[in-house]
Amino acid sequence: MTKRRVEFEYSPRRWQKEVLAAFARARLSVIVAHRRAGKTEAVVIRLLVAAMTLDRAHPAPFFGYVAPFLNQAKAVAWDRLKYYSRSLLASSLAKANESDLTLTLWNGSSIRLFGADYPDRLRGLGFDGVVMDEVAQMKPDTWPSVVRPALADRGGWAVFIGTPKGVNVFYEIYQKALSEPESWYSGAFPADATGVISEDELASLRREMGDEVFRREFLCDFTADASGTFIDFQAVYEAARAERPVVNTAPLVFGLDVARYGDDRTVLLTRRGRVVEDLLVWRGQDLMWTSSKTAEYINRYKPRAVFVDVVGLGAGVVDRLRQLGHKVIGVNSGAKPGREDKYANLKAEMWDKMRQWLQESAVIPAREDLKKDLLSPTYDFDGSGRLRIESKDSLKKRGLPSTDLADALALTFAQPVAASDFRACRPKFAEMD
Repeated sequence: MTKRRVEFEYSPRRWQKEVLAAFARARLSVIVAHRRAGKTEAVVIRLLVAAMTLDRAHPAPFFGYVAPFLNQAKAVAWDRLKYYSRSLLASSLAKANESDLTLTLWNGSSIRLFGADYPDRLRGLGFDGVVMDEVAQMKPDTWPSVVRPALADRGGWAVFIGTPKGVNVFYEIYQKALSEPESWYSGAFPADATGVISEDELASLRREMGDEVFRREFLCDFTADASGTFIDFQAVYEAARAERPVVNTAPLVFGLDVARYGDDRTVLLTRRGRVVEDLLVWRGQDLMWTSSKTAEYINRYKPRAVFVDVVGLGAGVVDRLRQLGHKVIGVNSGAKPGREDKYANLKAEMWDKMRQWLQESAVIPAREDLKKDLLSPTYDFDGSGRLRIESKDSLKKRGLPSTDLADALALTFAQPVAASDFRACRPKFAEMD
């Protein structure tokens, strides 16, 4: 096949460069970005590059852009697709069919726009790649039952793009991507990170739109519409942006939340004073493996205290670590709190201390899974007026994942920890993997 050089005008922003590079590595991708960030431009370029460069035996490579409605797909993507392929259209290397919204290239590849309002029209097609725009507004079976099988025989790729609209299908896909980084690329791009909109304009938008709408549309907060959440969004938002101190003399503390069920995560987190130093997440490992891994980190970093959740399988980990000679503290979150007049159980007390800590110049990693865990639970009060935090079982009934990362952090507030000699070694789990 004769190689052809094609040039088209496109100057990606910094965040768009990141996702375009990631598309080349990941078969499945999800992009959460604020309004007017340039999501559509990025995926249109993805479609064009793929259509021009796919080297395979199939005689007619086929790509799709799927929006909730066909007229929406046309309004959002069709003009952009023609704009970025205008040099191809001008030189007759591409042809745009206005009736069926298809762009056909000289090499036989084609890109077609679809609406998901009649998903059965997508059945029987085979895609080499597809973009799903605002999947939460589509019928629930559009992706798993219609589009996903259409990628199977060609090994096609998929990209999901959107802006949060509460906890829904798009949120679930994003959480899946976060939990399976070996298979997915996930990227979240709030307005304060992309630089697309000026700070003055963002401040004006916040005043005019109100806090909840602004958080959802411009700060990519899936929980913005949730009422009764215990921890304030702004506190988590500021903690994830805060600068780490150069010197930190506080005692090092570990929190280990052990997975109870198959979908839960085991999380080992380290905190030194107001800073979360690092955290490690894993799934599917037995108690002996978990105990051995935790012992490795204890031996290397010598924490002042190690708190382990003993609800469920955690008691076995505590027993094994003690057999290995480590002084660990088992924590039952359902136990009596120190302030029985204020808290219904120890979990409520730990979460309240963590909430106060977040409001006092805390520093946490800018990880979406940690932020979402912190912001998911609601709260109420029992018959005696004592604080209660929503349980993991209740969260799952609402379709939310277990808050394992936040619970590991909360464990570090189970008991006061005395100061110790400062150790300059900062825990970095990646160094030992």
